[in-house]
Amino acid sequence: MIAIHRRTGDRVAGMDLLYLTTVGARTGRERVSPMARFADGDGAWLVVASNNGSDKHPAWYHNLRAHPDQLSFEVGGKRVPARAEELAGAEREAAMQRITASQPRFGQYVRKTARTLPVIRLTAR
Repeated sequence: MIAIHRRTGDRVAGMDLLYLTTVGARTGRERVSPMARFADGDGAWLVVASNNGSDKHPAWYHNLRAHPDQLSFEVGGKRVPARAEELAGAEREAAMQRITASQPRFGQYVRKTARTLPVIRLTAR
């Protein structure tokens, strides 16, 4: 799937992608997850742990929380060591509004689940 995304310019269904590399919470192995990315200032990206509106967080979110110092992201073929910050309160709400305005499908995910969808800011280390 990732190879197909890369051939299409790191885009799928009208969304720009990044590839988040985390370390498995149980396995300790690297895991790569493609996901929609949203610009947030100089070189920072926002991603949403939406899991398509499922009632469970995606595996990459659990991995990120288990090993927050062992992650990176790839954009435009360049892999960058990263740090993650989970947004909260008004900052999260403002970010989610920008995200749903850009990609309405994320608004559908919000309505589909009772959980609060985590919004994560990724920045280069």
